[in-house]
Amino acid sequence: MRKRTKLITSFFYLGHSPYMPGTVGSLGGLIVYYLVKDNLILHGFSILFLLMLGTMFSAEAERIYKVKDPKMIVIDEACGMVLALFFVPHSIAVVILGFILFRIFDILKVPPARRIEKMSGAFGIMFDDIIAAIYTNIILQLLTRAFHLL
Repeated sequence: MRKRTKLITSFFYLGHSPYMPGTVGSLGGLIVYYLVKDNLILHGFSILFLLMLGTMFSAEAERIYKVKDPKMIVIDEACGMVLALFFVPHSIAVVILGFILFRIFDILKVPPARRIEKMSGAFGIMFDDIIAAIYTNIILQLLTRAFHLL
């Protein structure tokens, strides 16, 4: 059970990266995005699946690592990255901008993300990144529609 929980929540051990595990986990999310980007149903399902897995296993991972929201848990970043690019026109520029915006919002914890992050358990772990992803997605939607950019 411990190995499975670590495998899932560290997103195939990407969260064990000694350098910027959240960023590495977000890159893992980009891999998922590239696998599902051409199929809207699969893209949506992958978001829900990652959210479900993260919610189911993150609280147990906290108990295993004995730390609140340990850096090794990056399934939240992977899920957030896939959500950040949902329903956004695909281009390399959009993906790069989305990645940068998502990391900024995730690091800064724009309200209400900071308040949510302080909540205990899986909800606090997963949903601060969902907030960052929603902000990123809104900005990408506005830019791509208003300026036909990217």
